[in-house]
Amino acid sequence: MPRFPAVSLLLGLVALPATAEEGPLVPRFVDETAAAGIDSVYEGEWEYMVGGGVAVFDCGGDGFPDMLIAGGSAPAAFYRNVGAQGGPLRFERQQSGLELDAVTGAYPLDVDGDGIVDLALLRVGENVLMRGLGGCRFERANEAWGFDGGDGWSTGFSATWEEGADWPTIAIGNYVDRNEQMFPWGSCTDNFLHRPAGNSRRFAAPFPLTPSYCPLSNLFTDWDRSGRQSLRVSNDREYYKGGQEQLWRIVPGEAPSLYTADDGWQFLRIWGMGIAGYDLDGNGYPEYFLTSMADNKLQKLNPQEGAPRPAYADIAFATGVTAHRPYVGDETRPSTAWHAEFQDVNNDGRVDLFVAKGNVWEMPDFAIEDPNNLLLQREDGTFMEAGHLAGVASVRTGRGGALADFNLDGNVDLVVVNRHAPAELWRNMGEGAGNWLQLRPLQDGANRDAIGGWLEVRLGDRVQRREITVGGGHVSGQHGWWHLGLGGAQEAEVRLIWPDGEEGEWETLPANAFHILERGKPAASWQPEAARR
Repeated sequence: MPRFPAVSLLLGLVALPATAEEGPLVPRFVDETAAAGIDSVYEGEWEYMVGGGVAVFDCGGDGFPDMLIAGGSAPAAFYRNVGAQGGPLRFERQQSGLELDAVTGAYPLDVDGDGIVDLALLRVGENVLMRGLGGCRFERANEAWGFDGGDGWSTGFSATWEEGADWPTIAIGNYVDRNEQMFPWGSCTDNFLHRPAGNSRRFAAPFPLTPSYCPLSNLFTDWDRSGRQSLRVSNDREYYKGGQEQLWRIVPGEAPSLYTADDGWQFLRIWGMGIAGYDLDGNGYPEYFLTSMADNKLQKLNPQEGAPRPAYADIAFATGVTAHRPYVGDETRPSTAWHAEFQDVNNDGRVDLFVAKGNVWEMPDFAIEDPNNLLLQREDGTFMEAGHLAGVASVRTGRGGALADFNLDGNVDLVVVNRHAPAELWRNMGEGAGNWLQLRPLQDGANRDAIGGWLEVRLGDRVQRREITVGGGHVSGQHGWWHLGLGGAQEAEVRLIWPDGEEGEWETLPANAFHILERGKPAASWQPEAARR
């Protein structure tokens, strides 16, 4: 196993913002859903009991994140960000070409490398790739790009660029056979890998990733820091027979193959619903939070000699993130967790964890009133529950979500999509929070956003590392700024390890600012005011 410099969860002797009496600073979130103009509901019956995602991306070129919220049986809703920097959150619902029905979730990425964000729409029925035209207008691109959207019930997505490719590889996760409503158990349909068709800048015919076990989340990730991303798939044990969690080996020019027990992969069955990855302990390798029904998992790569093997220990209980039952109200039944995401919500330099919660469909053995979790990381690497203190402990039936800085004030806000109830949007007021950086990688040609690279932020001899990925969570993706908290540091050293392994130069950047990291050039400061002129 390669060695990285020793890093503690606390970023060295850096002054941190004031903390609560028995833990980290609790951010204050204010519900601005109605005032912001958000009025979307994830509708539908059996085919929409899962899904319910949101895509966050800037399609107007002004740096402010816009949103597409899945509607289920109703049309998806596009919201253009019209707020001001540091001000209340404000959106306008507009027509964009993305307003398809049967959408379960969405992921933004720049498929064709033209610098304009595109979207992948997961649907009950045909999945659709939507090409960005600029000015928040989109058009169907399945035929132009040779993409076979299938006719399944799609609930997982991830994308990467394989070595030497100028076109992405896309993994689609499909759920049960929707024609088997009366007896869906054992009816998991095939997942598919969409690879480039030679040098034609189109997709080849999809390759079935069998066996398939009803996934609700996929994530391409460089789990062993080999420079090549593998595909994690989290599967719902409710419907498969003989299945388990999966890790696919994806090697250019070779057929995909599963890691097995002979490779070190450990048998695990959960009601897999979401994946979030982050290098929590600073050893250079990502930990993975897996959402489920009842207790959730936080997997840490076991210490090993030599090349890493995918053998993980579950540290959820030890770190306080099992999030296995409601923490407010009278409910004692187990929780149901969906979207998960790591972000530093109080900018203290220690990444935190949000988990969206909600009963599948009035399942009597699981909590009905199931509050979202906001787990704040302490100095010792354990987490404390703060959802009720922060104001985000909604008991609506949460599904997808996103932590994103919608008003570009340096504090990540929160949106959650709910089934059969309006979506919710909270503004992070940022009171007492630490300093921050927001970074945007950029390179010429294909894979403009450096998917598969790693951002590194160094404070003294302490380093934060963040993998640049597309996928994971629960049917919810983001594109744009990458946010990192700095505590009390006024500046930080930053570099980017590009997807091909080239290490950028360390640069010292001032805190509380936006910077574009363009390959081969010094970091460039970016100002929201200038972008909207």
